[in-house]
Amino acid sequence: MLDFPPWKKTLIGVVCLLGVLYAAPNLFPSGTFASLPEWAPGKEINLGLDLQGGSHLLLEVDIETVERQQLQSLLDSIRVTLREDRIRLARRLQVEGQNVVFMLQNPADREAVRSSLIGDNLGIEVETTDAGEFRIGLSESEWLERQDSVIEQTLEILRIRIDELGTTEPTIQRQGENRILVQVPGIDDPEQLKTVIGTTAQLTFHLVDDSVSAAQAEAGRIPPGSMLLPSDEVDSAGQPLNYLVRRSVVVSGENLTDAQPSFQDNQPVVSFTFDPIGGRKFGDATSENVGRLLAIVLDGTVISAPRIQTAILGGSGVITGRFTVQAVNDLSLLLRAGALPAPLFFLEERTVGPGLGQDSIDAGKIASMIGLVAVVVFMVLCYGLFGLMANIALFFNMALIFAVLSGLQATLTLPGIAGIVLTIGMAVDANVLIFERIREEIANGRTPISAVDSGYRRALTTIVDANVTTLIAAVVLFVFGSGPIKGFAITLSIGIATSMFTAIMVTRFVVVSWLRRKRPAALPI
Repeated sequence: MLDFPPWKKTLIGVVCLLGVLYAAPNLFPSGTFASLPEWAPGKEINLGLDLQGGSHLLLEVDIETVERQQLQSLLDSIRVTLREDRIRLARRLQVEGQNVVFMLQNPADREAVRSSLIGDNLGIEVETTDAGEFRIGLSESEWLERQDSVIEQTLEILRIRIDELGTTEPTIQRQGENRILVQVPGIDDPEQLKTVIGTTAQLTFHLVDDSVSAAQAEAGRIPPGSMLLPSDEVDSAGQPLNYLVRRSVVVSGENLTDAQPSFQDNQPVVSFTFDPIGGRKFGDATSENVGRLLAIVLDGTVISAPRIQTAILGGSGVITGRFTVQAVNDLSLLLRAGALPAPLFFLEERTVGPGLGQDSIDAGKIASMIGLVAVVVFMVLCYGLFGLMANIALFFNMALIFAVLSGLQATLTLPGIAGIVLTIGMAVDANVLIFERIREEIANGRTPISAVDSGYRRALTTIVDANVTTLIAAVVLFVFGSGPIKGFAITLSIGIATSMFTAIMVTRFVVVSWLRRKRPAALPI
């Protein structure tokens, strides 16, 4: 245990030096080392919501809307199948509860229709009667799979949208069946966050139906295949304008590849680019409808209806409207991230001010300093020179903890600070075990070098067992905990690893170096 070959000395020196270098940026103002390369020691620990301030939102995905959309999609699919098979109905297709219901004109077609529907639509359950009535719905397993898919898609889109805001380390996680927790540190405008998160951002392009006027459509004369939509524009009397548009979609936001804020005629606009399929559809539609109005519809509202002056064949264009610069930035962000598959409800909203976060940081600093000073004084009083050596290792231990957290770009929260404070006490625990064992060996008549060697050798098993059991508890907390509990588990786990390294390697190296240089007749312990 007292042998230190050159490679081991080099390893200890390099690890300790890197720990100090990577922890040091946290002592300087934020962004001081931002220009350094990614691998360089310039990263800082991110502060969590409870320390930095920010927004806490609890969202609920509108699963009922998703269910209605899925049933409508199933109804449309069944209608196409029946039309292709030339099946006549005695009662039209309609949605009742969680099923699509219809009745055949000829009950003899029952089995043929049943076979055709099951072949075209996997994951559905079909109930029939002898009279030719059909009740068709999604199976429970299929519905749960689609629901999970909607939740996961929502989570991914929320991550993209929030990352576009430039925030660091947001927390976005699922809670229960259809709820999502969002915590975003550093956001000082929660209303903007709610707007970015809650907007569905379903973009579609429709041709304006000019067969009848909007006034006639408002009076109830809506032609088949058209629909009346509100707009952001107002008439001379200040009343919102409505547009009569064709239901068929020329091209949808699914074909967008990019959307960026821009300016046209000194007005903020959104420039967009389609993928090859969307570009071809857009080009064909504008080529065939020069002179007509093309409505740009966002979440059921016409935001702009420009006239097609010429064919647009480049697969790109601009969206104009009554936009502010902030609105253009937000709309571009939403279109880049994609449309949410379902509306969101805000169940809970909390805003943590930076003042409260600063109070927490100050309290954490005070607690850490008190704990650190108490441990340092205790070790010196109890173990003298050896306690001073353990305190040197404690310094490197703290540096390594902050270095690892900085390198991982971890988010430090109040429970994380609690884990660091706990680690300060645990860091000297291994040294206490070793020093007490060395005292016992000296009492048994061993020489200083033999006592130190035996103390480290015999205490090693106890140290490993104690730290492994604590590490198991930390892993369990991380796996089954959430949010703050995970933060505590991470800092505790890192502290366990670094304290074992500093106790077994750093302190032992310092003690052995002192022994070989001084060769004392008695140990000051």
